[in-house]
Amino acid sequence: MLHQVAGWAERMAAEHPSLERVGVFGSYGRGDAGVGSDLDLLLIDAEACGPQHQRLLAWPLADLPLSCDALVFTPAEHGELIASGTAMARALTSDSRWLWQR
Repeated sequence: MLHQVAGWAERMAAEHPSLERVGVFGSYGRGDAGVGSDLDLLLIDAEACGPQHQRLLAWPLADLPLSCDALVFTPAEHGELIASGTAMARALTSDSRWLWQR
């Protein structure tokens, strides 16, 4: 499964040169995904702008092998979030697993 996501990321990077990293978090990041788990995807895109729902339109998430929730951040936004110390930041720090990076 994660191999397929990494392949998707490589294809996306060819189409989107601003894509810097693709990872998973949540159950796939922790390694405890099971039947019925969805994919929590994290994309770091240097040119991301606008609200999350608009950012997601650039990415063909339906091409992934299972249901997916995704977050798209610029590198600066990701760094600020991680530095914030919020519950989301702690979860991303502990659960993220990078599958592809430039």
